Amino acid sequence: QVQLGESGGGLVHPGDSLRLSCAASGGTFTSYAMGWFRQAPGRKDREFVSVINWSGGRTYITDSVKGRFTISRDNAKNTVYLQMNSLKPEDTAVYYCAAGRVFGFPFTTEYWGQGTQVTVSS
Repeated sequence: QVQLGESGGGLVHPGDSLRLSCAASGGTFTSYAMGWFRQAPGRKDREFVSVINWSGGRTYITDSVKGRFTISRDNAKNTVYLQMNSLKPEDTAVYYCAAGRVFGFPFTTEYWGQGTQVTVSS
């Protein structure tokens, strides 16, 4: 059983940056591809944001954040990151970390974190 815990969310202004972190425990971190999803206010579904393979050598990111968001991982720290730059109000959402066995898009997940709120507002 893998436990995931996100941190780093908050209230920021448009154009600001944030770095989200997701710490994993309870499993072999390198056995999993790691991803980020988000759920905007009023939406029932979670939107895929980005995924990274076990080594960090392959990534995939959705078009709406391409050029602004970057996913990375530190296997020594069992942590995956989402660097978010040039934030926009439409990036406001609860951001969730997820783990899955297979890198790819669609990204099939096995474990979820509890989410961290990101609010972008002037």
